[in-house]
Amino acid sequence: MELDGNGACMEHDGKGTGMELDFGPAVRDFRDEVRDWLADHLVGEFAANRGVGGPTDGAAWDVRLAWDRELSAGGWLGVGWPQEYGGRGLGLLEEIVFEYEYARVNAPYRATVNALDLLGPMLLAMGGEAQKRRFLPPILAVEELWGQGFSEPGAGSDLASVRTRAERDGAAWVVSGQKVWTSFGIHADWLYVLTRTDPDSRRHKGLTMLLVPTDQPGVEIRPIRNLAGQDEFAEVFLSDARTDADLVVGEVGQGWRTAMATLGIERGTTLLPQQLTFEREAEALIGLARERGALDDPMLRRRIVDAWISVRIMRTTNLRTIAELTAGRTPGAQATTAKLYASTRHQRLGQLATELAGPAGQIVGEDYGLDTRQRSFLLSLAETIYGGSSEIQRNIIGEQVLGLPKEPRS
Repeated sequence: MELDGNGACMEHDGKGTGMELDFGPAVRDFRDEVRDWLADHLVGEFAANRGVGGPTDGAAWDVRLAWDRELSAGGWLGVGWPQEYGGRGLGLLEEIVFEYEYARVNAPYRATVNALDLLGPMLLAMGGEAQKRRFLPPILAVEELWGQGFSEPGAGSDLASVRTRAERDGAAWVVSGQKVWTSFGIHADWLYVLTRTDPDSRRHKGLTMLLVPTDQPGVEIRPIRNLAGQDEFAEVFLSDARTDADLVVGEVGQGWRTAMATLGIERGTTLLPQQLTFEREAEALIGLARERGALDDPMLRRRIVDAWISVRIMRTTNLRTIAELTAGRTPGAQATTAKLYASTRHQRLGQLATELAGPAGQIVGEDYGLDTRQRSFLLSLAETIYGGSSEIQRNIIGEQVLGLPKEPRS
C-alpha cells in the first residue's frame, strides 16, 4: 500500500507475525536512529515492563514515569514540537515513524500521554506565546503532569452540558464544579478544564478552557477504581479554586472550539499504537486456539478468522489516514469510523480469548491478580464509553458522514 511519494509500503516482517511498515527512503535513517536508541535503552526494568499500561491502565506508574524521563533525556518526547519549546522540530511523517517504532517494540505506555498527545498540541494550535513558553518545556522535561477536566456526572458524551462554572475575580478566575473520569488525575499537577463562564449560556456557547493548578485548597482529587483494580481514573471537586486570568486557552466564551480541537487530536492518529496491540492479541488468540484444539470447531474457527480480519481492517484504515495526513489532506470518513470499529471489535476479541481460555480465564490470582488477557478484556469494556460513547459515535457518523437527519432532541 502506497503511503506517500517516497514509496512507503507494508512489508512482511519475516517473523510470521504480520506486516511491517516501510515509510520510504526519506525517513529511513530516522527510523534506524529510533530503532537503535530503543534497542540500547529499552533494557532492565523498562524491558521487563514491555507493553505495560494504557489509556485506562495505571499499572507500573513509577517505572513508566522513569521511562518517560529516559525518553526526555534522549530527545524523544515532542519529536514534532518546535525547537524553541524543547521539541525536535521534525515533520508529521517522523512523528508517525517514531510512534510506529515505539509501538512495534511494545515499549511501556507513556505516563505523560495526556500532556504529550492532547494538551501540548492544543497549546501549540490555540495557546498564547506566554503559555507555550511556560508549559511546553516542563511537559517535555516530565516536570509537570496534566489531567483533563472535561466530563462531568451529567455531561459525559454530551459534553456541551457542562455546568462547572468559572467567574472572573480581578486578576483570577474562580472555578467551582465537579469533573469525573479524569485519566491519571491523582498524579496531575495541572488540569485543563472546560468551564461555563457565561451563566446565561446554553449548550456549547459561553464555555471557556482554563488551565488550573491542583496544588491549592480548592481542588480535591479522589481516585476511582475500575474492574481491573486500577485507579487511573479520578473525580475532581473544584470549590472556589483559583487560576490566573491569563490562563485561558483560546478565547473567553470559545471553549467549545478549543475542546473540539483537542478531541480531534485524540481521535486522529492515536489509534496506531493500539492497533499494533490488537494485532499482538490476535496472534496470541490464534496460538491459544491451536493449544486448545479450537481450530477443529468450524464455528470457533469462523470467529477467529473474523477477529484476524478485524485487526487487518484496522491496519488498512490507519494506513489510509496516515497517507492522507502526510499528503496534507483532511482524513476521510474512515478516520471518523475508526474509534467505533476498533473499540467494538477489541471487545469481541477479548471475549473470544476469555472463552477459549476456559475456566482459567475466569480465575484471578492472589490479591485479585489478573493476567494480561484478563486485564485487556476488562479494560476493553470501557473503550466503547471513553473518548465518545458508541451511541454518540454512531450519531456523529450518521449525521456528519452519511448526512442523515439529526436525532430529535427533547
